[in-house]
Parts: sequence; structure tokens; C-alpha cells
Amino acid sequence: MSRPNTRPRVPNFSSGPCTKRPGWSLQALEGAALGRSHRSAVGKAKLKQAIDLTREVLRVPADYRIGIVPASDTGAVEMAMWSMLGSRTVDVVAWEAFGLEWVTDALAELKISPRVHVGDYGILPDLSAVDTKHNDVIFTWNGTAAGVRVPNGDWIAADREGVTICDATSAAFAMPLAWDKLDVVTFSWQKVMGGEAAHGMIVLSPRAVARIEGNKPAWPVPKVFRMAKDGKLIEGIFKGDTINTPSMLAVEDYLDTLNWAKSIGGLDALYARADANAKVIHDWVARTSWIGHLAVDAATYTNTGVCLVIADPDVLARGNAAVEAVAKGIADTLDREGIAYDIGAYRDAPAGLRIWCGGTVERSDLEALTPWLDWAFAAEKAKLAQAA
Repeated sequence: MSRPNTRPRVPNFSSGPCTKRPGWSLQALEGAALGRSHRSAVGKAKLKQAIDLTREVLRVPADYRIGIVPASDTGAVEMAMWSMLGSRTVDVVAWEAFGLEWVTDALAELKISPRVHVGDYGILPDLSAVDTKHNDVIFTWNGTAAGVRVPNGDWIAADREGVTICDATSAAFAMPLAWDKLDVVTFSWQKVMGGEAAHGMIVLSPRAVARIEGNKPAWPVPKVFRMAKDGKLIEGIFKGDTINTPSMLAVEDYLDTLNWAKSIGGLDALYARADANAKVIHDWVARTSWIGHLAVDAATYTNTGVCLVIADPDVLARGNAAVEAVAKGIADTLDREGIAYDIGAYRDAPAGLRIWCGGTVERSDLEALTPWLDWAFAAEKAKLAQAA
């Protein structure tokens, strides 16, 4: 196969930190409150603006609270778990590495003996088996390492008695979230919005607040996880008074991307961009025999971190080592060529490729990428033939 002529303009297809918004430059950060306390008037104003713009762009219900918290999405999920669990049976749903972390937290750290629903990579567990009526529920909306998402929130009981904790870090700003079914929603700046790492967001429904204020955990709660004091929610967290020191440079970057989202049409435009981007990859897979989706059911295909597996019969016949070598060879080759960075599968996932399609990616870059994927595969397959 001949070498393609057109290159992606931006070769950043990482699933986190994700590529910056189109047209981004360091000049976007000139207004950052550098050298200032995050507790100064200007610092707190920036943090409050980040919360307010998040509510506006993400269309968070008016009676939900939004807070900026430490340790990215992981910190936000664990903050909810450590503060809220223990009073009810818990169902934990997982089908890839990140969801399994919450299983580990519940089993090994909190020791609350949850009901665990685990699916293989690429396959959702049976959601009908999850007791969303009576129990607390923890799940990821979109499995970043598997390219599999829940199709909607219909499986969650509207008259639930427990609370739902939703890890939405690769879903928020890219796909609709069923806010009426979610009591805790967490995400991080470095995913869909292409921000910088270490900062998480936690969104609480009124039911979540009631749980926090009424719950007395049986375990120690570290300072960075504490959302209540003397039985009352610490309201300052949700007004820009962060628990620990945030990077004001990262805050400015998040503000820039939120304002960009507003400028292109808001949440609907972000959805449309991610859908159009993912369609480029989905359509290419449909017409290409050597590649397939890790996700088994098309109804669960993600529109952000699309996970792919080698499907060529000749390569598969040579066994797992050959599949791993081909997948790694494609990713390494395109990295060296400056065509696509960071497209290897997640380290705990089946061998393959993972291509980010969120709204900060340009569709034209994905269209330019697919011929290079074909070219790199042809080269790897030729290597296998020579080695035989």
C-alpha cells in the first residue's frame, strides 16, 4: 500500500489528557491569576466562574451543587464513596479497568461487601440485574478503556431509594446524561474538554446532599474527602472555596475551553462534534476488514475513546503474541511518523488501538488518520509474512 499524502493537522488522539480545543495557544492563559492565592478575591472569582460556566455549558439542574475537588475524577469518585456509603447495600457495575477500581475500593478498602456486576471488556453487564430501586449504585457512564457506554439511564429506577454515583469522566460534555437518575456525577478537566490534570469535578443532587449530611461513615474520612462538618455540607466547596490548592493556570485553561464551547453552540454542538468524529472511525471500521470494535453491541459504542481490536484472520491465526505485536507496531509507527500519538489500547485492556473522538478533535484530522492506519497495518502484516 502506498504511503498516504495527507497528514492530520493535529496528531493528538490521546484519551487523556485529551487534545486542546481547536485554535488553542498559550495566549489563552494570559488572564490566569498566577502568583495569587486561590483564596484571594480574584482567585475565588475564577473558581466560582468555573463552577458557574460548568453549570451553564453542561446544563446541570439548578438545585444540584457543583464543586472543584482534588485528585481528578478518581478523587471525586472516592470522595463520594468515602462520604456517602455504608447505610445501604451497594451495587457496583464495571466492565473495564476504571470501573473495577471502584469494585476494589468497595471490597478491599471500605469492606462493605457490595453486589458486584462485572462484564468482560467490550460487553456491558446485565443492567437489569442491578437493584437500582433499593440499593446505592456505582457505575461508569462511559468505559474509557473499553469504548463501551450505557445507552441511556432507563435502567435506573425513577423511584430509587438509594443514591447513584456516576463516574462520567469521558462522558460529560460528549453525550447526554440522565440528570434525573443521577445523584453524584464526577468528571475531570483533562478528558472531554482537553484541560489539564489533577482537578476533578463533583456534582451533587439534593438527595446526595441529604445522604452526606445524614451519613456517619464507619471508616476514617481523609481531609481531602470531607464534604460535611458537624452534620452539615461544607457549602464553601461548591462556591469556589476548594479543599486544597488548585492550579490557577489549569483553572484558566478550563475557563478557556468552557468559553470556547459556548462560542460554538454549547452542549449540543459538543455532542454533534463528538458524534461526527466517532462516525468517521465507525464508518471506517465498517468498510475495513482488518479492524473491529472492542465493543460488541453497536448500541453501546462510545463517541469518545473508540477502542478497536485487530480482526484480520491471518493475524489472529498466529495467536495473541502476533496480535499484540501488530497493534503495538501500528501505534509505534504512527507515533514516530508524527501522525498519531498515544493510540495504543489501555494497558489492562485487550491488545488494540484507542482513538479519541471527543469534541476538541477536528473531524478532518480523523479523516486524514484512517489511511495511515491502513498503511501502518499493511506494513506490520508484511513483517509477519517475512518472519514466517
